[in-house]
Amino acid sequence: MRPKGDFIKNSSWQELYVLVEHWKSDLLFYKDDLKFLRHLEDKYFLWIKGEADLERIRRAGESILKDTRDCDDLLKRVDRHLSRISAIIDEPENQNHRVFREEHMELEDDIAQFIIKTRKNRSELFKIVELDVEVEKL
Repeated sequence: MRPKGDFIKNSSWQELYVLVEHWKSDLLFYKDDLKFLRHLEDKYFLWIKGEADLERIRRAGESILKDTRDCDDLLKRVDRHLSRISAIIDEPENQNHRVFREEHMELEDDIAQFIIKTRKNRSELFKIVELDVEVEKL
C-alpha cells in the first residue's frame, strides 16, 4: 500500500490525492467482492446438510457481513479524506498538515488491516465450500 521511504511526509498533496483515489478504487473492488461472497454464502447455505457445516458457514457469513460494514466505513473515511486533501490544495495555509499526514497514515494502516482480514475471511469461506463439495462427491 504505502510506497517505501518518507512518501507520506515528502509527497505533494496531488500525489497523496492520487494515492487515496487508488485506495478508494481498491475498496470499491472489495465491496463488490464482498457482495459476491455474501451471495455465495446465501446460495450455499441452502445446500448445507450437516449441523457442523451450518455453524461454520454461519460464522463465515458473519465475518463477511462485518467486513462489508467495515468496507462501507472505510469508504466514508476515504471520501472525507479526499475532501480534506482538496481543501488543503485549495487553502494550504488554513490547514494542520502534520495532523492530516498522521491521519493519512492511520487510514492507510486501517485499510491494510481490512484487506488482510477480508482475504482471510474469503479464503475461509472458500475452504468451507470446497470441503463440503468434496464430501458431497464422495
